[in-house]
Amino acid sequence: MDYLARSAERKLKDMAGYFKVVLVVGARQVGKSTLVRHAFPGVRDFTFDPDQDLFRAKADPDLFLDNFRSPLILDEIQFAAQLLPAIKRRVDQNDLPGQYILTGSQNPMVLKQVSETMAGRVGILQVEGLSLTELTGQMDRPSWLEAWLSNPEGFRQDWRADPPSQTLAEALWRGSLPALAGFPDHLVVDYLRSYVQTYLERDVRTMSNPDSLEDFRRFLGLSAALTAQEVNDSQLGRELGVSPPTARQWRQTLIHTYQWRELPAYCGNTVKRVSGRRKGHVTDTGLACWLQLVSSPEALAVNPRFGAFFESFVVGAVHKEFVRLRMAPAVYHWRTAGGAEVDLVLELDGKLFPVEVKTSSFVSAKALSGLKAFRETYPRSTGPGLVIYAGKAIFAPVRDVTALPWHCL
Repeated sequence: MDYLARSAERKLKDMAGYFKVVLVVGARQVGKSTLVRHAFPGVRDFTFDPDQDLFRAKADPDLFLDNFRSPLILDEIQFAAQLLPAIKRRVDQNDLPGQYILTGSQNPMVLKQVSETMAGRVGILQVEGLSLTELTGQMDRPSWLEAWLSNPEGFRQDWRADPPSQTLAEALWRGSLPALAGFPDHLVVDYLRSYVQTYLERDVRTMSNPDSLEDFRRFLGLSAALTAQEVNDSQLGRELGVSPPTARQWRQTLIHTYQWRELPAYCGNTVKRVSGRRKGHVTDTGLACWLQLVSSPEALAVNPRFGAFFESFVVGAVHKEFVRLRMAPAVYHWRTAGGAEVDLVLELDGKLFPVEVKTSSFVSAKALSGLKAFRETYPRSTGPGLVIYAGKAIFAPVRDVTALPWHCL
């Protein structure tokens, strides 16, 4: 498959022009290695393994770096963390930027060691799965999120809605892993089966070493079933027969391996009773479909979890745009004790931008009660709202709210 241009490439090159070390993080198989090799052709690269010691990099880090001088690409650095102090000593003696490009797919193991050894010397870049812009090769197009946040009023008139190249069910079912962009539908299941097996053996076992990988796999599947819901460790533990602390530890493992993200609850300065629970989302809906034994896009279209997967898809689409922004907004969800809720609340420059997700082909004013309640609760700080829905046209269902088709993402 030909290389798909990535939104993160420009940011990666910019960072390597100023930071001595750049660390690229993200889930397994989201394209970190391909990205750095394409961005820096001709730079020698090494991929580390938990079982082998390539060129004795772990046993004698200084000798390894003496033999292979910078610039270097060091892939899966969490498996050769012994190199980090030696890298620090070298970059402290050399002010050149871009000496080492590191990648890693295990958040705490990498970030903790890098932050402790190379604070102030390293730029950290998180890479997500493919966005729809990347998948369709429209990288010359500006970021839809930046366009909306910078000019919500003009966004509806200026943004164009190209016809979708696939159905919504197809987009959710295939997910955003780059390798699957070139796969036929009948091999997607085989790829994801292998992906989960490798993830359990290489990431989960290395990080947390649960007593039973099969129990953790069941936990992974249950998390997919509970995407777009508020997090409840007692419920997770009860479903699997494990204690809430164990469920909490396993959930953190999913977060630290970039398979799960959580949105804190927005409460603001109000006396209205609001939920304080975090809301969880799988980071790849294709993987979630496989874990829930959804065999095809057609099966997904009639699955009761279709709406929840769509919401998680939109949450992921928002996060995929962060690499193109100068400053990423804070992201929350909002829910009151009375049942009013908003799927996402973006906070930037003192303004709150509420975003709703609707699995319908049309958005009526009556369907926007959550946005209305949020605006009434925070009238001074709330900016224009956005509804991302399953239809085809950009329009205004009510004043100060834009309905945006999913494929415009």
